[in-house]
Amino acid sequence: MNTTIIVKVIKAIWYFIKCEIPELMSNWRLIPRLLMGLYTYAFYSVTTWFMAMPEPTTAQAGFVATIVGAGAGFFGLYVGSGKVNTSKDISK
Repeated sequence: MNTTIIVKVIKAIWYFIKCEIPELMSNWRLIPRLLMGLYTYAFYSVTTWFMAMPEPTTAQAGFVATIVGAGAGFFGLYVGSGKVNTSKDISK
């Protein structure tokens, strides 16, 4: 097999890893969506655990309030994070 073909394939794969994957993750906002999904799971688990308790204590209620309150922060970060504009306007 010709080595130039191998080099071209390696360069194409490296370009895909270096440029295409980060752009795909940024456009689809995969990390924020993953974090929101994980928070949703944690929120659901904690609330069902808390509601199943016959007599929850004050500390347990504080724990649930902390988890629920953290959701506002996570949601604010998710909504506030948008696509970063990396193109430079040279007309100015």
